[in-house]
Amino acid sequence: MELRHLRYFVAVADAGSLTVAAEQKLHTSQPSLSRQIRDLEREVGVPLMNRSAQGIALTAAGKAFLEHARMALLQAEAAKEAALRAAQPPQPAFSLGFLSGAEIDLLPEVDRILRDAFPGIDIRLSSDYSPSLAKALMRRKLDAAFIRSEEHMEDLVCRRVRTDPLVFVFPSDHRLASQAAVAPEEIRDETFYLPSKSAPAVRRIVLDYFSRTGIDLKPDREVHNVVHAISMIASTRGVMMLPAYTKRYLPETITTRPVRGEAPKLDLVVAYHKANQSPILKLLLSEVGKLATASS
Repeated sequence: MELRHLRYFVAVADAGSLTVAAEQKLHTSQPSLSRQIRDLEREVGVPLMNRSAQGIALTAAGKAFLEHARMALLQAEAAKEAALRAAQPPQPAFSLGFLSGAEIDLLPEVDRILRDAFPGIDIRLSSDYSPSLAKALMRRKLDAAFIRSEEHMEDLVCRRVRTDPLVFVFPSDHRLASQAAVAPEEIRDETFYLPSKSAPAVRRIVLDYFSRTGIDLKPDREVHNVVHAISMIASTRGVMMLPAYTKRYLPETITTRPVRGEAPKLDLVVAYHKANQSPILKLLLSEVGKLATASS
C-alpha cells in the first residue's frame, strides 16, 4: 500500500465520484484512477466503496478506512516538514524584554544591530514592569532586558544605557504650565499622584526627592502605568512626576515641565543573567553606546 493509494481514495471519497476526482482533483484519467482504487481494495481485502451511475458510496469498511487514511496522510506530511526543518541550519533566537514604553526609542536600533549581525534571527519580545522582567531574567526566560535597577538582583549584571530625569506632569492649562520650570514646594497643595509599587524604582526616587527637599508628601492616589496616569491627571487635574521620556506619549491636553534646581534621576539599564554566555548578548552589550545615542 502506497501513499498515493491513500490520496486517491480520500480524493474519491471527498468528491463522491471517480470521474470528478480524476478530472478536478487528481488530474488523471478515470480508468487509471479506478484501477488504483481496485488495487487498494484488493490489498485491504474488502470493498471500500460501491459504484453506481449516481457516483460512489463508501461501504462501512470504507468509512472506517477513510478516517485512518486521512490521519496517515497528515502524519506523512508532518514527517516531511520535520525533515525539512531538521535539514535547515538552526535559527538564532534571542528573548528580549523592555520596560513598557522604553522600546519606542530602543527597539529600532536594537533590531538593526541584531539583524545586521545575525540575519534571520528570531527576536522574541516582552514588555512589562521592571520587577517582572528582572524575575524573568533570573529564571533565564529572557536573555536581556531594558529595565530599572531593582532590589534583589544578585544574579543579574547591569549596564547603564541612559539616565532619565524626572519631570512634573499636569494638565496643559494648569497654573504651573506658564512656568519654565517647577519647584517642588509649588505642588505642595496640589492633588498629587505617586507611582504604585508595580514601578518601585520610580516610586522610590520620587519619595526620596521630596524627603530631601523637606516636603511632607501626601499622595492622593497611586497610578500603575502611563495610561493610568494620563487618565487620572486629565480627569482630576492632578500632578505627578514621571521620567522625561514619557512626555512623547502624552496628549496635547497634558504637558510637562522640568524640575527647578537639581532634578531627580534614575538609570535605564540593560540587565542579563551573569551565567549567560550568548554571543548575541555579547554583541548587544558591545553596542550599548549606540543605544544610548539612539535614545537620547
